[in-house]
Amino acid sequence: GSHDSFSYWVDEKSPVGPDQATAIKRLARISLVRKIIKKWSVTQNLTFKEQLEGGIRYFDLRVSSKPGEIGQEIYFIHGLFGIRVWDGLEEMNSFLEQHPKEVIFLDFNHFYAMDDSHHHFLINRIRSAFESKLCCVECVEYVTLLYMWEKKHQVLIFYHHPLHQEYPFLWPGNKMPAPWANTTNVHKLLQFLETTLGERSRYGTFHVSQAILTPRVKTIARHLVRGLKNTLVHRNLPMILNWVKAQKPGVMGVNIITSDFVELVDFAATVIALNDLLLEEEESDT
Repeated sequence: GSHDSFSYWVDEKSPVGPDQATAIKRLARISLVRKIIKKWSVTQNLTFKEQLEGGIRYFDLRVSSKPGEIGQEIYFIHGLFGIRVWDGLEEMNSFLEQHPKEVIFLDFNHFYAMDDSHHHFLINRIRSAFESKLCCVECVEYVTLLYMWEKKHQVLIFYHHPLHQEYPFLWPGNKMPAPWANTTNVHKLLQFLETTLGERSRYGTFHVSQAILTPRVKTIARHLVRGLKNTLVHRNLPMILNWVKAQKPGVMGVNIITSDFVELVDFAATVIALNDLLLEEEESDT
């Protein structure tokens, strides 16, 4: 999985998003400030298509309306506004059309400046993008690749808002817990990942291990121009990847792992390779 999956492009000419504090919004009237915000808002370099081609199958999505804009268009957001959600969905659907056995998870987990009419607009966009590819809510343990292939489903949508109850193809957010370490310290992060894996529910939910470091205000203040990638990610990714390599998948093991800048190391290939351990277990059982 990728963290803030859509943030490969954010619009530094647009106003700062409603996900930011009032003080930041005031400062961001200065174009230089918006350039700095962009350096800390971008957490991926690859487009959705490039991420899909690189093996990413879980997408962490934050969305917003544009306050003051006429209509109900919804955009991806992380500090600054990204592309229209509709354009991202179309890009993903195009990949799925060409790869009918691939399955993706879309986790809509943060909503800003959206009332119910915006939600219904977005949900209808999701439905019209994927149509019969959408997998309705089911017992998690039933949802195997074989199940998805038989039903010709390719998309699971997780929607962290009460309106999920009105649509059978929207999975509730509590089926996709993603505990967040909120630290700049890689040792604390790895300890947190271990602890939350140990507390993982045995059945009934998916689970996201967020292998990401989060800058604090003072981190940004000290390294204004360097940005997230050069300050936190480059230096710590090798240690995070070593943790990933040491994991086991399956019940009480890792399930979905997310990272920033997924192409910087062999992240996707390393996570995918963990599945071989499950095959080895099956062979030894038989």
